[in-house]
Amino acid sequence: MNRLKRCGVVVGLFTVFCIVFTAFVSAEKADSSPYKNPELPIEERIEDLLGRMTIEEKIAQVSGKDRMDTRENKRLGIPALKMTDGPHGVGWGESTCFPTGVTMGASWNPSLIEVVGRVLGREARAKGRNVLLGPCINIHRTPLGGRNFESFGEDPYLIGRLAAAYVKGVQSQKIGTSTKHLACNNQERDRFTISVEIDERALREIYLPGFKAAVCEAGGLTVMGAYNLVNGSYCCANRHLLLDILKKEWGFQGLVVSDWGAVHSTNKSAKGGLDLEMPGPGEYFGDELLKAVKNGKVSEEILDDKVRRTLRVMFLLDLFDGVDPKYRGACDTREHRILARRLAEEGTVLLRNEGGVLPLNKQSIKSIAVIGSNAAEAQMGGGGSSTVRSRHSVSPLKGLERMCEGKVAIKYAKGCMMPGEMTILPSTFLIPPDGSKQTKGLKGEYFNNLTLSGEPVLTRIDEKVDFDWGDGSPAPAVNNDNFSVRWTGKIIPDVSGKYELAMLTDDGCRLYLNDKLLIDSWWDHALETHRGTVFLEAGRPYNARIEYYEKGGGATAKLGFVAPGDDMLREAVEIAAKSDAAVIFAGLSWKVEGEGVDKANIALPAGQNELIKAVSAVNKNTIVVLINGTPVNMEQWVEKVPAIVEAWYPGQEGGNAIANILFGKVNPSGKLSVTFPKKLSDNPSYGNYPGSGGRVHYREGIFVGYRHYDKNNIEPLFPFGHGLSYTTFKYSDLKIDKKNDLIKVSMDLENTGKRVGKEVVQLYIYDCESSLARPPKELKAFKKINLKPGEKKTVKFELDKTALSFYDPSKKGWVVEPGKFEVLIGSSSRDIRLKGGFVYSDAIIWD
Repeated sequence: MNRLKRCGVVVGLFTVFCIVFTAFVSAEKADSSPYKNPELPIEERIEDLLGRMTIEEKIAQVSGKDRMDTRENKRLGIPALKMTDGPHGVGWGESTCFPTGVTMGASWNPSLIEVVGRVLGREARAKGRNVLLGPCINIHRTPLGGRNFESFGEDPYLIGRLAAAYVKGVQSQKIGTSTKHLACNNQERDRFTISVEIDERALREIYLPGFKAAVCEAGGLTVMGAYNLVNGSYCCANRHLLLDILKKEWGFQGLVVSDWGAVHSTNKSAKGGLDLEMPGPGEYFGDELLKAVKNGKVSEEILDDKVRRTLRVMFLLDLFDGVDPKYRGACDTREHRILARRLAEEGTVLLRNEGGVLPLNKQSIKSIAVIGSNAAEAQMGGGGSSTVRSRHSVSPLKGLERMCEGKVAIKYAKGCMMPGEMTILPSTFLIPPDGSKQTKGLKGEYFNNLTLSGEPVLTRIDEKVDFDWGDGSPAPAVNNDNFSVRWTGKIIPDVSGKYELAMLTDDGCRLYLNDKLLIDSWWDHALETHRGTVFLEAGRPYNARIEYYEKGGGATAKLGFVAPGDDMLREAVEIAAKSDAAVIFAGLSWKVEGEGVDKANIALPAGQNELIKAVSAVNKNTIVVLINGTPVNMEQWVEKVPAIVEAWYPGQEGGNAIANILFGKVNPSGKLSVTFPKKLSDNPSYGNYPGSGGRVHYREGIFVGYRHYDKNNIEPLFPFGHGLSYTTFKYSDLKIDKKNDLIKVSMDLENTGKRVGKEVVQLYIYDCESSLARPPKELKAFKKINLKPGEKKTVKFELDKTALSFYDPSKKGWVVEPGKFEVLIGSSSRDIRLKGGFVYSDAIIWD
């Protein structure tokens, strides 16, 4: 090889070396970018990363990619935030279904809720999710609220304690929370359009304290904006809520995410404090926001703040650096099931127990009649986005059978139908319009519109009308939403008599029999059952036409019936009369209360009052167990039934928990977190719900729940804080010691019964000399104490200025006025055992 060629080879090799070395150095420099350095402060890393992003990349971070995830940025290594529904279980695949929020509220046990939060965090991790959409802390303003079952109760202090515990628990597992729904989302009716007209004092004292506790005390990473408007401004564009209070006054550094589909504007929402539009792709925070930033209508500084908050949540959850292996995911383990059962037990409330009917004794009770639809089916929650799919569930009937182990005879009868329940009309009753009796079913014609118009996109024979398509479609050719179906054919009954035909649908339906309209619910509605009664002759064919449409959301269409001679009430009474005790599982279900629809009233569904009265008339040991998320009217039978248990929606282990309570293996310790009124008109929202003209006025102001009943001297059916035990407790020796701005309160609690038990000691404050109207009592502290028989403990509380204060709109701040204050300690808001007082001498005002 000549010298020139050798020189060329050397030069070539050197060039390759330089290229490789330069790439290596560039990679090293990229890898050592400050935002990738876990040793640097998070804020420094955020600013470095933000400075590297293009405006288009920033825009990509402020709206979702799809239903539950945000967008990844592969160039810069920005991960997706992966969210999941909650709040009483992880709504991603199959998970542990814990008791619902109202059960958590009735436990009055923040330490237990924190443990539940830790488990929810572990389950979210097991599912590959990193933000749990909960807790739900909307105030129970009206007992008709469709989502009340998801929330803790009516009192802001109790809600604040539980919300902080929940958030701390979940986030201890490096899983974020999203406290919802900010603010005043207290009804489902017209929730997308209703404007809540509320004064500043009520907003501050009743509806915001839970959010403040979740953010300021527990460090909640995200807050979810509500659908509704507050004082004329959508919550996801409400500067007063999101900027003035949440971000500026409270110093919230986290992320404000919209409820799904709750954004209605680009500029106003961007300037109003919303950070993340969900779900994706962003209708308002996508291309429209990019245009607004480029043309100067929304500043890039505002966009930067939103991205900064999103990145901060990601860094705090260790999504850039990799989560420490100690944060291990687990789902539906034995320990999680035990915890779900324990929460159900601690949240179960013994409302009434005349004559000591409870607990049942396996030695003396030889037979039990178990009655009610809610006995044989595990009702784990109301309807909507909080629904949790569990791998297994224990119904009350199954729980009692396990408890009794064959030593007590158990007989079951349904007693009456729950709303939405029906026997599906079988294919043996149905033939197509042109078919012979050898062909079974109805002709189904499917249309990709809401009006059954044009040519069907699918025609087939459906053996029966028994469909629950969820968010899907009936077939590939049919739309997921905005479709309609017409089923035609003949119904041929096998027995003559009066039939009740029923349609369970979401949305509208019509049923014609021999061209006569029998059922008509041709309007948009959530899952509802509509019925019609008709005499049918055995063997005679009746022309049937069923019409159905589905506009959006879930899609369900079911045709059912109650046949002549089905006398469920008689069967229930017969087995009750022959049994030593009767346990009726009454109440509601996810088909009655849930997201998107409020209850029409507080009555038990048709047939249940008659069932309870008939059974209690033949069995003196009748026990009613309520499974529901909201108060129900009991006036027809409350004095006729010796024992009443409020079990709420007790989760997947509810059957075991209820059996443990009924047989005394566990002593009930739950307390009502919401007042049960005698009648709907006693409730403070009555007359100011559901609103009209697009507005609902919160004229009751701060007098929500027990505050209203106390102020107006209205006797509730069961008061806030009420809950009985199988043992008794003595309150004594109240001491109040005021030093400077701290008030120390102590008292003795003694278990004077024969069973181990837990009592919730409740401390209320009354401001005797306030310049503004204040309630006769307000909950300001509580403790749940476990005592053995004969055991006594001193219970101590410390109160500061926040326990004495009220919000004064004229001063735009919180105020403590000098004067006399009364301390009231009791077992419920209407069962005050100890009273004392003190004088506060200083006037204090603060923001």
